Amino acid sequence: MKKYQFIYADLEKKILESEFPANSNLPTEKDLQTTYQVSRSTIRKALDLLQENGYIKKTQGQGSQVLNRTTIPLPVAQLTNYQQLVNQLNFSSQTRIIAFSKIITDQKLSQLTGFPEQTLLWKIIRQRIVNGKATILDTDYIKKDIVPALTKEEATKSLYSTIEQNHRIDFAKKEITIEKISENDKNYLDLGKDLQIVCIRSKAYLTDGRQFQFTESHHKLDKFQFTTIAKR
Repeated sequence: MKKYQFIYADLEKKILESEFPANSNLPTEKDLQTTYQVSRSTIRKALDLLQENGYIKKTQGQGSQVLNRTTIPLPVAQLTNYQQLVNQLNFSSQTRIIAFSKIITDQKLSQLTGFPEQTLLWKIIRQRIVNGKATILDTDYIKKDIVPALTKEEATKSLYSTIEQNHRIDFAKKEITIEKISENDKNYLDLGKDLQIVCIRSKAYLTDGRQFQFTESHHKLDKFQFTTIAKR
């Protein structure tokens, strides 16, 4: 085991055992250097791994804050599909298909999704059950000519894995807002007393510039931390 891996494992243990409780700060990099008798670069590797696995959030000038593990870090600046996030963060998840149909865009749907009118789409509504709670409601519109033979079973798993069998996905444009709950949210999310949800709308594109997907994803306010990395 490399030094930074040992330090990562030791700090992870201390976090899990609440020696460093949620919302507290880890010791400074300088203090950790003294504790573990290693270089700053080694400490930074260990901290980067803790951040990558959702244990801490590093903020320049403010140190490393221990995250509340009842929430899940959701990287909004990355084109990561839901199944990849489940595998990466190792949380319990089930997907339930609420609706699976074909639809042709009218003027209103065209304005929402960005697809031209009269475009044939797959419409898929999926309920995500995270750690036993209905936490996410995804509504996806996928161009049918991109995946002409999409099945309900494939939609239960990873749409991107199916699409990438024949196409290359390039980027997505995302918009994040806080909105009032809808009737569908009331029916398919465990909202408790929540009156609002986090809504992420995204348009995804292939490397040839074609839009292939529009997604509107509703998230419970208290279950996710929406994270990104900004560099200058």
